[in-house]
Amino acid sequence: MTRNPLKSGVTVALAATTLLGLAACSDPGAAAAGSASPTASSATGIKQFNLSPQQDRIKVTVNKDAAALVPDAIKQDGKLTVAVSPFAAPLAVYATDNKTPVGNEVDLAVALAQTLGLEADIVPTAWADWPLGVDSGKYEAVLSNVTVTEERKFKFDFASYRDDKLGFYAKADSAISKVETAADVAGKRVIVGSGTNQESILLRWDEENKAKGLKPVEFQYYDDDSASQLALQSGRADLTFGPNATAAFKAASDAKTKLVGLVDGGWPLKANIAATTKQGNGFAVAAAAGLNHLIEDGSYAKILDRWGLSSEAVAKSEVNPAGLPKK
Repeated sequence: MTRNPLKSGVTVALAATTLLGLAACSDPGAAAAGSASPTASSATGIKQFNLSPQQDRIKVTVNKDAAALVPDAIKQDGKLTVAVSPFAAPLAVYATDNKTPVGNEVDLAVALAQTLGLEADIVPTAWADWPLGVDSGKYEAVLSNVTVTEERKFKFDFASYRDDKLGFYAKADSAISKVETAADVAGKRVIVGSGTNQESILLRWDEENKAKGLKPVEFQYYDDDSASQLALQSGRADLTFGPNATAAFKAASDAKTKLVGLVDGGWPLKANIAATTKQGNGFAVAAAAGLNHLIEDGSYAKILDRWGLSSEAVAKSEVNPAGLPKK
């Protein structure tokens, strides 16, 4: 990987298990078995999430109109085979038994299947393996933080269910209260993942600032999440910038960081996370109808709130929304 000359300070290769993302996994901490939603301690502000195998999921109802749209080839066995990648809380992660997938993606997959009159067959899958699995028919759908892109549309159809958001996080007691524009990061020490979309956005913001005579960003890169969090907590960095979902979970779990800004994952374009299926098999239309039923009856909002992801909610599921262009 080519090094960027702007990298300074503690600059080391970033492994796939850090702020990058969504194939990454960090230790979510102790579970609160039996809790149907995150609960907060009034003394510490820390929320505890149910990461036990026993999940008291949000109850949903069958929507006959949506169920009627499910292709016969999919509904003939009464099951919906869904691939998830249980490696990044709160999206999907292995429960405390180290074998049961739990998380927001799992809850949505189960709810979607149920509202379509099907039983969810959740299959843990390495993120890199889902495209071949869908193409071969091994998986009928994927709910694994897949972003809609125009290139992916050549092989897959989509039903959107979450906004792709990147988050700026600061130490909980930081004086920084908001990051909304490029000027807000001028002169700041920002931890970001090497080669990521968020790095690309930050580089463009930095160039904009320097063109206006503002102070440059100090880019910081670390080889693991523990090192980056230590830098932030010790005052050697001002901000982290990465996928909001995982950062929000960590902030809620330990109350050591706070959200100070959200940016669209495809900035300046909007990016959509979507249920993914094989192109032309007809399931995306049924999935969107099922998701819209969940949105309309309030189940969807409860599922996102359960995992601290309300800020990424969509108002409506769309079939094959505009995707990010090929770079």
